[in-house]
Amino acid sequence: MIRDRLIHFLQLLRPVLVWTGIVAGSLILITVLVLFVGPSSPADHISWGVNFSQKFASGLQVDWKAAYLAILEDLRPKHLKVLTAWDDIETEPGVRTFDSVDFQLGEARAHGADVVLVIGMKTGRWPECHLPGWAKSLTKEEQQGRVFALIEAFVTRYRTHPALAAWQVENEAMFPFGDCPWYDTAFLRREVALVKQFDPTHPVVVSDSGELSLWWKAATIGDIVGTTLYRTAWFHELDRALTYPLPPVFYGRKAWLVRELFGKPTWNVELQAEPWGRSLLYDLPLEEQQRLMTPKKFNDIISYARQTGLDTFYLWGSEWWYKMKTVNADPGMWDAARELFKNG
Repeated sequence: MIRDRLIHFLQLLRPVLVWTGIVAGSLILITVLVLFVGPSSPADHISWGVNFSQKFASGLQVDWKAAYLAILEDLRPKHLKVLTAWDDIETEPGVRTFDSVDFQLGEARAHGADVVLVIGMKTGRWPECHLPGWAKSLTKEEQQGRVFALIEAFVTRYRTHPALAAWQVENEAMFPFGDCPWYDTAFLRREVALVKQFDPTHPVVVSDSGELSLWWKAATIGDIVGTTLYRTAWFHELDRALTYPLPPVFYGRKAWLVRELFGKPTWNVELQAEPWGRSLLYDLPLEEQQRLMTPKKFNDIISYARQTGLDTFYLWGSEWWYKMKTVNADPGMWDAARELFKNG
């Protein structure tokens, strides 16, 4: 009896399951067609910029000020994204030193470049979250309170600086990558609101993974969606680098959806232009660095980026280009970047 009733129930349910399968299959097909099929329309004009991290340059054992000035004076980008590090700024609770940030914004202004200033706890470059030693033992609520105070200090200090173009609040704060104590989207919203409270003039960038997100949540929080673009990533499980099998339209269509659904522009705030190997770049053998990123690969990435349809890119790797040129007598990457900034 029970078996007969179960068979009867499944027979009644069968049309529902069929239509559910058809709908699900149709949605999958539409998603594939939208994100993977066809070309994007190239942007009429592309703005090229660079990322710069004082902390990362120092970790590469180069003079970070010399590297920064060489980028401005020789490469001459007109757009910079400056990564700050909480543990560099506030070595003791409540004692903040902004000399290095003052220098970077001042020199950008002197050289006719504008700056996206990255602030918060998770601001990019390993370990991603740059907590001072004294803050690591605090509770989550205490840490968040300290981050609020840090952000307020940054915004009130630089909101009228002539070099400031935009704020970026955190870096991929919703993407669980890095050595971080917690991830909290609600807190990110409060951070952005705090920035806007003290500076309603400059836009706020909120970034997310280029390959592993649709960027919709970032679009609900920030004024500008920031995305990454990596052609090749190191997969530790396979002990090798693999190229993402993604066409340029994958990025362009997601940016189109963000624009159409949320009315927000998308900037590529991290375009791969340095090696990604089995270890941090500080420890990666020189031969492997030169194999994983070459001027030819650089130009291939630039060509790919042009095909996405995005119109704003900040290249990732300027500190490494400088070390390759000055320490390792290999100026290939530096020269390729100079050519890009010269000709656009």
